[in-house]
Amino acid sequence: MFKKLEAVAEKFDELTRLLSDPVVAADHQQYQKYSRERSDIEDVVNHYRAYLHLEKQISEAGEITGDKQSDPELRAMAEAELKELSPKITQLEQELRLMLVPKDPRDERNVFLEIRAGAGGDEAGLFAAELFRMYTRYAEKKRWQVTLLDMSTTGVGGAKEVIAQITGKGVFSRLKYESGVHRVQRVPATEASGRIHTSTVTVAVLPEVDDVEVNIEQKDLRIDTYCSSGPGGQCVNTTYSAVRITHIPTGEVVACQDERSQLKNRTKAMKILKSRLLEKEREKQEAETAQDRRSQVGSGERSEKIRTYNFPQSRVTDHRIGVSLYRLDAVMDGDLDEFIDGLTSAANAERLKNL
Repeated sequence: MFKKLEAVAEKFDELTRLLSDPVVAADHQQYQKYSRERSDIEDVVNHYRAYLHLEKQISEAGEITGDKQSDPELRAMAEAELKELSPKITQLEQELRLMLVPKDPRDERNVFLEIRAGAGGDEAGLFAAELFRMYTRYAEKKRWQVTLLDMSTTGVGGAKEVIAQITGKGVFSRLKYESGVHRVQRVPATEASGRIHTSTVTVAVLPEVDDVEVNIEQKDLRIDTYCSSGPGGQCVNTTYSAVRITHIPTGEVVACQDERSQLKNRTKAMKILKSRLLEKEREKQEAETAQDRRSQVGSGERSEKIRTYNFPQSRVTDHRIGVSLYRLDAVMDGDLDEFIDGLTSAANAERLKNL
């Protein structure tokens, strides 16, 4: 473990040196990359150097207590210091072990949130809109910014599809376990007989990617423009500002209409497309190399049923960690931390075991 920590500390010093290099400072993308890498390991290095400092203090105190000819008062002080420092260094060592659990390099990234109504007709559309509100409320609590990029609505106030961008500190690290099938059980407002219906909504959380990570040939794109249909005033609805981009090799289609500027909509649509293509490639590689992927917490399989919202019993159950909360109203109002903390702890425990 300590060889690895020493290597991390050396890398930290090297990155610090590179960031002060004028050549690197002039290259914005390279400077950003090094800054992110340095920030990712800074906490580990600080903990490691605190550990080394404590170790030195303990060694010096041990020398004094072991010297029978030293001043009795000084020896008593050293013994007291040892009693105080020993638990601290044990705690630091435990923290360092946890910090060495491989961290997802995408954790600090912004995300594209995609919510789509599944089985259940109008009821699925209504719940899709409610899930979007749930994540919006959660983002507000975290002081993140939510930008609605595209929304296809139903006639009863629901949503067939919602695409939004969420920006802020550590967004992907908190939302990455939300990808999958969300199931709702309740009596629809349109159901006269009072029977409980089961509907589904799919959620995808895609980390935003850097331009250097995905290269898309212009010849592989078909770009269409059309009039926006959402809110925004007369000019939104009368100018061809909305953009639809089709990636011909994969058939992936992205639409964006939240901006009045066609150029801005095109830029955002390209970011979503790149995030989707990179995520598909990542899932393909993981499926080929990790046979036990389905058993892992938060694997992100879009087909797996990850959570059930039971309205008659006011119960929300996360099936991956077996946790049920009987406060559905609070969860729907964005109180998601208990689920997310549990999923994060379970994933870290799994990674630590694999180490």
